[in-house]
Amino acid sequence: QMVKSGCRTPRIELEEIGPSFDFSLRRVHLASDDLYKKAHKQPKQLKPKKKKNISHDAFGTKYGRLHMQKQDLSKLQTRKMKGLRKRRGEVTEEEHGSPKKAKSD
Repeated sequence: QMVKSGCRTPRIELEEIGPSFDFSLRRVHLASDDLYKKAHKQPKQLKPKKKKNISHDAFGTKYGRLHMQKQDLSKLQTRKMKGLRKRRGEVTEEEHGSPKKAKSD
């Protein structure tokens, strides 16, 4: 419900409507030790077996950890770019040395 206030925006007050519950525990009676243990006992079949290196996040996504051997990066095949490839003419010049002489003043 909106109520008038001194400023431009109205002041809002909330009023409780509908059924409301106040839950309070009035009586406490614990069972005997034997009955209490029987009630809390869980069968082993219901409990799932723990899997190593597998975890789940809050949304249920499954994450796993893999263990691999170290890779040899010298044998790794990479893409050969056309622009970085050496041409035949450049290779022969590098092997024989450049034909141009440096200027000497």
